[in-house]
Parts: sequence; C-alpha cells; structure tokens
Amino acid sequence: MSDSEVMNALMRISQVAFHMGHRTEFIFRPDMWKIPEFDAIYIRATTDPLNSAYVTSRIAELHGIRVIDDSESIRICCDKVNMYAHLIKAGVKIPETRFVRPDEITVRRGRELLEELGQPLVLKAPNSSFSLYVDRASTPGEFVKIGKKYLRRAERVVVQKYIKSEFDWRVGVLGGEPLYVCQYTIPKKHWKISTYTQQGREIYGPVKGLPLTKAAPKLIDTAVKAAGAIGNGLYGVDLKQVGDDFVVIEVNDNPTIAHGEEDQEAPDIYQKIITFLLK
Repeated sequence: MSDSEVMNALMRISQVAFHMGHRTEFIFRPDMWKIPEFDAIYIRATTDPLNSAYVTSRIAELHGIRVIDDSESIRICCDKVNMYAHLIKAGVKIPETRFVRPDEITVRRGRELLEELGQPLVLKAPNSSFSLYVDRASTPGEFVKIGKKYLRRAERVVVQKYIKSEFDWRVGVLGGEPLYVCQYTIPKKHWKISTYTQQGREIYGPVKGLPLTKAAPKLIDTAVKAAGAIGNGLYGVDLKQVGDDFVVIEVNDNPTIAHGEEDQEAPDIYQKIITFLLK
C-alpha cells in the first residue's frame, strides 16, 4: 500500500459520489468547525480516542451526522483487550489468548505460557496498529523484555498462540454485509503482513483480491459475526485459515481501502460506502 493508492481511492469515491448526485469536500484538522455543515463524514485518518479523528466522530454524532468511523467502534477497536473481550462474548473464534498483567511479566510466567500456547508467543500492545507493537517471543527472557516494553503503553499485554501462514485473509464488512475479500500476502522472510526497516521503510507483500462469490461461506460468516460483535459500521476483519476453519486475528475500524488492492474484485465498494453514509 502506498499513499498514492490510498489517494486514488479517495479520488474515486469523490467521483462516484459526484455521479450519484453528491458533492464531496476534503477537510483537515483546522477545518473541523465545518463538520455541522455536512450530511455525512467519512474519516480516513488513523483513529484513536486521543486524536482528532475521534473528536471528528464525536462532533458528527452530536450533530446527528452519520459517520464512519463511529466513536464506539473507535473506542473498542483501539483497545485490543476490549476488542477481544467483545469477540469472546460473541463466540467468535480467536487464537488462544491471555491478557497479562504487569506482575505476570516474569520469566516463570513466560515459561508457563510457552508451555501452554507453544513457541513462539505473539505479544501485542493493546493500542497498537499497522502491525506496530506486535512481536514474537521464543524464550522466557524475550517474553519479559517485550512485555516490559509494551507495558510502557498499556496496563496489560495481549499474549496469543502463534498461527503460521503465508497470508492473512481480510474481509471488509459494512453495515453487517460483506464488502470485499482479499489476501494480504506476508513478505518472504517475515511473519507479519507489514513490517519496517531500521530506516522506517514499510515492507509489505502484494494484495490479492477475491470476488465475494468465490470466497468460502465460512470465511464470510466468521468475518460478519466478528464485525457484528463490534458494531454496525465499516470494519476490516483479519483472519487466519486453519484447515477448513477460520480464526479472527482482529477487527480493524477504519480499514485501509487503496485503489488496486481492496477494490480489485469489488468495483462497487465506493458506491456502497456512499449509500451507507447517506441512508
């Protein structure tokens, strides 16, 4: 994914809106005072309860304006402990998971978790995004080192069983309906769909689109159930395939939509988003 592909997607949604009889305007942080003037808001910025995207969502809601992302979805998805709690309550399959407190970041506890969940462990800071603050620990010492680092950002660390794969499924869900399906290929010699060099350059594999009609029904059903556990907005559900089954890795509010990637086999994606916003 590049910035140009994301910008191309924004230009396409603007063009589609025009042909549907609507006007679009790009606004930025200094323009937030304009929010009450619009009929709908489509947020395309990193969401976090501490930044302007969340403020934008709340302002829109307070004025009765339909918005993607809604503030409740932002609050849930930006805290992985909260997100997984919603998935567990809804009976959605996730990797075997533990929520580890600061007093549990010890060599002894690391050894126990490696025996329970297998090697390596996957550790996640609850407020991570774009594969940042997600790492593997193969020894009790690594568990302690990574865990202590992540506790600088949160009160608990998510620890999960590692599921090896060559790609992640991504299913876009909008208003409880599947929107698109694609595979995020994991780059060779890496284990996450996105990682970074020491110079800060992002490394990611190709995105392969799949028509909704050709996707496994269980994949779609699992993704829709996971999205429904969060809310009724726009979500990107990441899943691993284990045999004929599917396990939800996480649900993303504000999922990336880049031209030539998520829309490869979903040409109506932009029309559906506009229609949803202007219901």
